[in-house]
Amino acid sequence: MSEEQARSSGLKYRIKSERASDWYTARRVAETVYGFKTIVEEESGRILGAHIVGPHADEVINLFGLAIRHDLTADDLKQTIFAYPTGASDIGYML
Repeated sequence: MSEEQARSSGLKYRIKSERASDWYTARRVAETVYGFKTIVEEESGRILGAHIVGPHADEVINLFGLAIRHDLTADDLKQTIFAYPTGASDIGYML
């Protein structure tokens, strides 16, 4: 779901958006472009949308897609232990 779709849905939501090119995940592969935006429903914690650009975006967006499809919450993903340092290990900080 995009921010515009979330806004028009009438749901209460929170957005977290950040340029993350100074995170270790990007620095270790000398990537200067890394950022994200996540959209989470306030009441349920359900992940409504995720947008990612940068290293490992293809893998990380698949994990967000899986979470959205199976109604996992932001807390569910935050409690998941991912190997470090990987793109997936950044997910908890994106929420």
